[in-house]
Amino acid sequence: MKILPIFVLLAFSSVVFAQGCPDHPKIVEPVLSENARRIYETKLAEAKADYEKNRTADAIIWFGRRVAYLGDYKGAINIFTEGIAKFPKDARFYRHRGHRFITIRCFDEAIKDFETAAKLIKGKPDEIEPDGLPNARNIPTSTLQSNIFYHLGLAYYLKGNFKKALKAYQQCLKVSKNNDMAVATIHWLYMTLRRLGKVKEAEKTVAQVEDNLDLIENDDYYKLIKLYQGKLKPEDLLTNDVNSLGNASVGYGAGNWFLYNGKRDEATKIFRQITSGNQWASFGFIAAERELKMN
Repeated sequence: MKILPIFVLLAFSSVVFAQGCPDHPKIVEPVLSENARRIYETKLAEAKADYEKNRTADAIIWFGRRVAYLGDYKGAINIFTEGIAKFPKDARFYRHRGHRFITIRCFDEAIKDFETAAKLIKGKPDEIEPDGLPNARNIPTSTLQSNIFYHLGLAYYLKGNFKKALKAYQQCLKVSKNNDMAVATIHWLYMTLRRLGKVKEAEKTVAQVEDNLDLIENDDYYKLIKLYQGKLKPEDLLTNDVNSLGNASVGYGAGNWFLYNGKRDEATKIFRQITSGNQWASFGFIAAERELKMN
């Protein structure tokens, strides 16, 4: 069965922070627990105070990140744009602004930022990227370079440019130095290869992933890899909780599995289930949204 690529169908218009960026009909704030919102608001206040006092690169980055965590994605983009004007050679600003361009479905703008970031880090040592909130072991699992190539691959994937997405994910895998980052990258790499019709290469890619990996936070991607390996079935993964971030991530991977196996109706049902939930900013939601727009 031929699997059609994702096409960008949204009309383009000018916005205050970027020329030629699509105007999404809605921007949805994240749904947070009372405790999570309280933590994020406290940390935002701290970041804002540091930003107003210092205006260092780190202060600007953290202010932008904290603003984004509470759903003001355009505000965050404006803050990162300020950082770029002040520190044009700091790849971190392009990396974070590109991420939020993806969030608001500005894929062309995101690609430009990640391509710029990739040029700025070329030949430089990698660096750990701290998490917005610590994971269970307080061990960050990603780096600046892995995040740049990971998100660049995603932006190209969402545009339907799977050849360039493949190159980005292959580069990302080279700098994915721990199990969590490697599992996430291999998941998207597998889906990209399947979209390109490279079935044997895709199967070879997931075959290298061993059982009983020690993971901190990417269990959902690991389960999907087991699905691709034939060790799990879709019904082992899917739940009826449309508002679970895991549902968006796992659901999109499972939906693609149905597409690969010629079951478009089942895939479409899953994509609709994902987009009926509240995980609007998650990558699985955005990708499912793109799939539905091409039909």
